[in-house]
Amino acid sequence: MAVLDSERLLAMQTTNIKRNHSKQLMPIISQTVEEAGIKLADLDRIVVAEGPGSYTGLRIAVTTAKTLALTLGIELVGISSLEMLVPNATQDGLVVPFFDARNGNVFAGIYEKNGLEIKKVVEDQHINFLELLNKINELGRPVYFVTTQFKDFQQLVEDTLIVVAEHSSDLNSLPNAYALGLLGMNRQELENVYTFVPAYLRVTEAERNWKEKHPNDENKESYVRQIN
Repeated sequence: MAVLDSERLLAMQTTNIKRNHSKQLMPIISQTVEEAGIKLADLDRIVVAEGPGSYTGLRIAVTTAKTLALTLGIELVGISSLEMLVPNATQDGLVVPFFDARNGNVFAGIYEKNGLEIKKVVEDQHINFLELLNKINELGRPVYFVTTQFKDFQQLVEDTLIVVAEHSSDLNSLPNAYALGLLGMNRQELENVYTFVPAYLRVTEAERNWKEKHPNDENKESYVRQIN
């Protein structure tokens, strides 16, 4: 959680506790806003990491962001949870942030970083890690990975990549709320507070269960949007 005044960081709090998001988030928001010396009513934009990531964590974060934006009557911006890691890269060029999604799969995107400018080269997706490495090989350029889980995939990288690869240290791989705020500060695309949903990038357990119980349902719309 961070509070920014233009590009100036006023206050920030970071925790790495993976439980009780619903109990922790609002107190942390209140504390950080107070430390920044402002009130919630002074805010004019909410920026939230929209996913991919933990289903529960994303639902809590996005619901809280939507509630604040709607209650305060202010702008809402969603930023990819992968894109917010790109500024962590210590060099320009192709940057690949990724999270382990289990069973040999990852959530990943490929970005071009040029100073503070970031462009998406390959869309964020849920993808087999070997397939991701093949995509990188096809681009034929050096790459920089940003992840806290590189050691789990290092052997595959060494066995598969034909391009030069570097990776972030654990210290420089964690999500940063200040970076998120900077990315969302000038983003022109605003979210509709009523229809905005997390970017899960894979079928949710609820959707799998729905499809199993309704095999003849031909509605192609996202289950999340159907019940939103």
